[in-house]
Amino acid sequence: MATNSSGLSASADGPLAGKVAFITGAGSGLGAAFARRLAADGATVVVNDIDAAAAAAVAVELAGDTAVFDVTDPVAFDTEVDKAFERHGRLDILINMASLYRAVPFDDTTVELWDQQQHVDLRAAYLCAKSAVPFMRKSGGGRIINFSDWVAASARPRYKGYVAYYVAKAGVKALTEALALELAGDQILVNAIAPGLIKTDFSSFFHENPDRMKAVQKTQPIPRIADPDEVGYMALYLASDEASNMRSEEHTSE
Repeated sequence: MATNSSGLSASADGPLAGKVAFITGAGSGLGAAFARRLAADGATVVVNDIDAAAAAAVAVELAGDTAVFDVTDPVAFDTEVDKAFERHGRLDILINMASLYRAVPFDDTTVELWDQQQHVDLRAAYLCAKSAVPFMRKSGGGRIINFSDWVAASARPRYKGYVAYYVAKAGVKALTEALALELAGDQILVNAIAPGLIKTDFSSFFHENPDRMKAVQKTQPIPRIADPDEVGYMALYLASDEASNMRSEEHTSE
């Protein structure tokens, strides 16, 4: 058992040994945390990010691979997923983590901002699944893990200023349910994780401000900020053979 530079032990006989995972938005935050978790349990991880340096840093750390492209570009998806399959010979796991999280008052939400949010959070999840599924079929099946949000999962908005974000994440929930039905016969199981507030740079606006944190904690059933590893283990389970009869579920972590 080797140890990578993140300090996690990389297991050659772990539950994901021999599997290849493609993770969007994995250059930082939760995406990087998931990449580390899956690599530690044996997977070869292809790290996608629009930031080439960030993707390369995570990939080097994990002895993985990179796919640097903008997730709003459908041609790039087909090209890069195809390259990943050619290099590694299979594709077993797709985690659609790329997301935008920003507060924009409704009156300031332009068509451009709206479209960007939908393209990054919802359309990209569809595009990556569309590109990955043929290769998962060739690999004998697979796992697709999408990321919604615990507020969207509850079907009840709780924070003002997140209209475009909330709608996109609600769409991810619906996409997960529809794909789960479409792909179950191919042994491609589709689930979603709907996290609450997780301690990453992505959420520093909240967790570095005590007053904002108190406000958020009042809305969450579990009134604390979660660690990325807690959600990472959920992703690991959904990606593993142990979740072989689980599909169309949205797993809330808040």
